[in-house]
Amino acid sequence: MMRILQRYLHDIVIGIEAIQTNKLKSLLTALGIIFGVAAVISMLAIGNGAQQEILDQIKMVGVNNIIITPSSVSVSGNNENTAADQEGGARNRKFSKGLTLLDAQAIEEVIPSISKVCPVISFNYSAIHNGRSRPITLEGTNNHYFDLFGINLQAGEVFSERQEDAGYPVCIIGDNIRNTFFAKEDPIGKYIKTGDVWLQVIGVIERRDFTASASDEMGISSTDNKIFIPVKTMLMRFRNRALVRADEIEQQASTSQSSSGDNLNQLDKIIVQVNETEELTATSEVLSRMLLRRHNGLYDFDITIPELLLKQQQRTKNIFNIVLGVIAGISLIVGGIGIMNIMLSSVMERIREIGLRQAIGATRKDIIVQFLAESTLISVSGGMVGILLGVGLSMTITAIFDIKTIVSLFSIVIAFGVSVLVGISFGYLPAKQASDQDPVESLRQ
Repeated sequence: MMRILQRYLHDIVIGIEAIQTNKLKSLLTALGIIFGVAAVISMLAIGNGAQQEILDQIKMVGVNNIIITPSSVSVSGNNENTAADQEGGARNRKFSKGLTLLDAQAIEEVIPSISKVCPVISFNYSAIHNGRSRPITLEGTNNHYFDLFGINLQAGEVFSERQEDAGYPVCIIGDNIRNTFFAKEDPIGKYIKTGDVWLQVIGVIERRDFTASASDEMGISSTDNKIFIPVKTMLMRFRNRALVRADEIEQQASTSQSSSGDNLNQLDKIIVQVNETEELTATSEVLSRMLLRRHNGLYDFDITIPELLLKQQQRTKNIFNIVLGVIAGISLIVGGIGIMNIMLSSVMERIREIGLRQAIGATRKDIIVQFLAESTLISVSGGMVGILLGVGLSMTITAIFDIKTIVSLFSIVIAFGVSVLVGISFGYLPAKQASDQDPVESLRQ
């Protein structure tokens, strides 16, 4: 047994010596494998990164959430209603108050498949503390907001039931707000002026990674530059778009500009969480019918299911990743064909060497092992270099193009394993052809 192993080891050594003798040819032969392995690793890394981004976004939008937002629609309904109004006066005109807090309360009370309802009102303000000012987003909401989007506090506490019901001037600030105004002090219990109202800080939100590809349309947005207050605090102490103020009437009367593009909805969005994923579609249909009835038959709202949209994106990206993987795999096959061609030409160039080895006692198995060792070693070395190139290429893509890439051990093992398999598979035919050479004819060459 040892003699057989030593004999085949001698054949492998001869193959290694042949590679060392023809360094340039061996390098050119390995290039196909190198680029093929690098392509497989980098393409799979891009796919893994895209998939991870989708999963992160699903976590950020929350599980089983439905987003209801206002849509721009004429309060008089469709064109037929408008024509009727012109002829018959205002008796046929349809009117809707838009999204209101009463809508959110009705949804929570009526639909049994819903576990949480969160109204959201957003305005842009300037925050002031100790003479320092910066623009912020003031968001009126309730405690469900933090649960729906998995937002944690690094300090303080969320709103109490009394603070929410009575509209107390309290707030929870984002991480950037804390760093800007309270870098050297504990913000809990301190006051910050927003608009004309002094708000007491009761909590600070944990810093949250936010991808640029995330969409606010799906309910995803950074919390770092936001100040959160109870929704009733917003309506009572800041602005309630459902109320018509005298100064707004005077301003509208004194200007010729139309305010049809202004958002007149009391709420900017209503976020609804459904108990089970299977109930998302059915619940969205019930919500649509309910809101349509409450809004006097006007479709002045949009209903979005972020999780289903993201899962559809995930399916699309998975298909794209499969296509990328197949293309990268083809490059490995092309590299294998290159190995086979070079090895076949090498057989023709080394016919005298093959005949001489056979004449001094080498068997057909010895010749096969020699040439198979050459092709396999070229593939293995090319695979190792390809792994380094693929990892480096993935890091370069992340650094230059800001595309998230994740190099997994699975992709490395697959790419390297396929490269070795390609070397053995495509190296066998030249090795077989070399072993079939007639020693006498070979020595005559």
